[in-house]
Amino acid sequence: MRILDHDAVRRAYPMDQAIRVMARAMRDYSSGVITQPLRTILRPASESALLGTMPCHIAGQDGPGAFGVKAMVLKPENPARGLELHRGVVLVFDPDTGGPLALMNASAVTAMRTAAVSAVASRELAREDAGDLAILGSGVQARGHLEAMSLVRTLRRVRVWSRTPRNAAAFRDWAAGSLGVEVEVAGSVGAALKDADLVCTTTGTREPLVEADMLAPGVHVNAVGASFIDRRELSSRAVAAARVFVDSRESASKESLDLAAPRGEGLVGEEHILAELGELLLGTAEGRTGRDDITLYKSLGLAAQDVISGFAIARRAAQQGLGTEVSID
Repeated sequence: MRILDHDAVRRAYPMDQAIRVMARAMRDYSSGVITQPLRTILRPASESALLGTMPCHIAGQDGPGAFGVKAMVLKPENPARGLELHRGVVLVFDPDTGGPLALMNASAVTAMRTAAVSAVASRELAREDAGDLAILGSGVQARGHLEAMSLVRTLRRVRVWSRTPRNAAAFRDWAAGSLGVEVEVAGSVGAALKDADLVCTTTGTREPLVEADMLAPGVHVNAVGASFIDRRELSSRAVAAARVFVDSRESASKESLDLAAPRGEGLVGEEHILAELGELLLGTAEGRTGRDDITLYKSLGLAAQDVISGFAIARRAAQQGLGTEVSID
């Protein structure tokens, strides 16, 4: 079994490759070759932390299928310790023998696959000339999304907003040093979103930040941060004003407060979810219909994204000699 730490995962999985792999993953999911249950969340009453597990099977086309799983612990106390909020692993199994093939840092996989899928959604749904980017949040996902957006659209202007101005300033400095991208720090959510035609929300907020009147005509929004049923980033009217697309209809109907809240208020029905991203890629659904459409991609994250990424990372790591091989027999 090959063991890959955070740096090895990043070296084996550059963003341009992740975007290509995730486009295939979303097509596979919507075409029915993926078997996965909804993720299981274990929240003990005695704990502040939770454990999430996400197993998946990918049907083989010319041979045996492949299994994999992501397991992560969310530990609220970690950021104060200088550690990541989420810690865990992605494990993929050899399709032929069923033996463990590779075990890798899940935070690195999650950061790359999430931003890559948002890039695929933006490529499909954002206007061709979209390039005024607003990012809400300044953490790992914000960094990944800036990199990913720069690969699918030519960015004219980038603004970032964070509840913590110090973190927004650190994001600005990182973007200049690592990507050569100039970023403006916005003083409010409204200031960040004003006239933006491409938006990525990457916060962990429980209360909505984005109101309908903050969204410019023609904007495309990747709503990423609220991945649990008790969190939301967009107001109900903001969701109601948008053409909505999701990674998984099943996940969106059961795991997204961003979508459940406007349904509960009677502003939208189940039909407000127009398609899965994979259906757009397969050509079986329509995306943007006009220049002034507001489009929304609601990202929740799928086991298929982690597991298909895991196999791509394992293959490239083996080719490049990355990580450490151990025997568990």
